[in-house]
Order: sequence, then C-alpha cells, then structure tokens
Amino acid sequence: MKKWFVTVFAALTVTLSSFSFAAEIDAKDPYFLINRVAENAFSRLKADKDQFIQNPELLRVVVREELMPYINVRYAAMKVLGPQARKASKEERDLFTEAFYDYLVASYAQILTQYTDQEISVEPAKKIDAKRKVVSVRVDILDKARPPIRLDFALRKNRKTEEWQGFDVQVEGVSMLDTKTSEWSSELRRNGIEEVSKQLIERSKTPITRDETTS
Repeated sequence: MKKWFVTVFAALTVTLSSFSFAAEIDAKDPYFLINRVAENAFSRLKADKDQFIQNPELLRVVVREELMPYINVRYAAMKVLGPQARKASKEERDLFTEAFYDYLVASYAQILTQYTDQEISVEPAKKIDAKRKVVSVRVDILDKARPPIRLDFALRKNRKTEEWQGFDVQVEGVSMLDTKTSEWSSELRRNGIEEVSKQLIERSKTPITRDETTS
C-alpha cells in the first residue's frame, strides 16, 4: 500500500502543477488540468529517467515545477490543522503552510522514485454544475505487474480566478489529508503549531533515495 501511495502521488505530482509551465495549462477545467499535468510530468520523467535514477534529489525540482503550482497548499494545510487553525495567529498559519509545502515537496519527490514507466488513465470529462466548488477526478494507475490502482483527486474552485486547484487525493479510498490530520492532531494539541512545523521542516530535509528493489 505504501509503495502504491507513492506511485499514486507520482500521479498527483504529475497531475496537479508546475510553476514554470503553469501558463501553458488551462486550470479552468479540472479534467483538462489533470490530463495536461499528467502528460507534462510523466513525459519529463520518461525523458530524463536515467538522470533521476542517478540523482533522486532532482525529483524535488520536478515536484516544484510540475505539481505544486496546481495545489492549493494553504487550503490543504488549514484542513490538516483543523480547529487549531482558528486558534492560531496569522504568523503560525503562515509558518505551518510553508513547512507543509516543503514536506509535500519531499514526500512527492520520494514518491516519484517509484516511477517505472506506469501509465495512467484519467476519467472522461463530465459536465460540472457552475455552482459546484469541489470536484473529484478519477485516475487509474496501470501497471502490468499489478491490478489497477484507483486515485481520486479532489480539486477546489478558486472563487476569484475560477481556476481549479488540487488539495487532496484518495488512494483506494484513503485520503491523504485525513491520514495526516489523524497523524498530527494530537501532537498539534500537545506541542503547538510551531513545534510541529519545525518537525515537518526537518522531515523535508531527509535525502530522497531510490528503493533499488523496485527498479
């Protein structure tokens, strides 16, 4: 499950972003967004596969350029904080958001080390009611050695720009945000946002390594 949670986020990394390529992707259609980012990211992974195998740390760059621009990190971070967000100061919320960003970059980069030429299938576009603010787009990861893995990417519509941004993914029904909320909730209550933020920053510094057993 853990390895597929990794491959899963390879799809998210490939599915939801790019600071450098953001201008090329129309984010006003969540289905188009998922398709285009997936195409951009996986093409990059395939083209430079040997380079990434030799130096997995370079995958952090892929994540920042091909994923993070299409993820609403602050919204996701506030959902993880839950009730603590309302009690926190602006400075604490900003600190946690920045730490959560670095944590996601590191987590997604580690996930991408699992990439071994899998293919993905994005569900056909559906008509979206203009009033809807959140949609889920299904993506199946296809691997010849295993049964398909289902991912459901949650995207939220920005009220000002009307663009869609990812904020969560369910892997076979398991929500990443719910998992992290459960994992960190007690620590946030006991030690506070600043301490947890420091821990996330430290975790984000862990070197990206490739599991040779998956090669």
